[in-house]
Amino acid sequence: MKSESISGVSNAAIIDLFAHDQKTDEVLLAMHEPRPWDGSDDRLHQLQEKFNAYVSFLLDGEMTAAHPELAGKRARIELRCDHMPDERALGLLNLIHDQIALQEIKMEVVVAERGCGEGCACHES
Repeated sequence: MKSESISGVSNAAIIDLFAHDQKTDEVLLAMHEPRPWDGSDDRLHQLQEKFNAYVSFLLDGEMTAAHPELAGKRARIELRCDHMPDERALGLLNLIHDQIALQEIKMEVVVAERGCGEGCACHES
């Protein structure tokens, strides 16, 4: 399988999700990380490269060239992960948040909820 077809944090060449959030009137770019966080330098590098690609898409004119109707809209980047980021990833995410905020780009981390609902203990160890 070609790496160009694999989405997620491991492939900076792919934008996992691109949409116009009509409720907030923001351009939304989302990336997905299904793997458990391992604290490795390689994973942090992949995360940084993915954010660099997303910010470049927003700021370097590629988005507005392809979608002129979105020019001037506020932007939000979401990291959607299946597992809570570890301490090293959180440190990097805080730095990224502060840097892209200077470009007026919002950033959110969304961690998938586990379990069947309130009071569920089926996934506890």
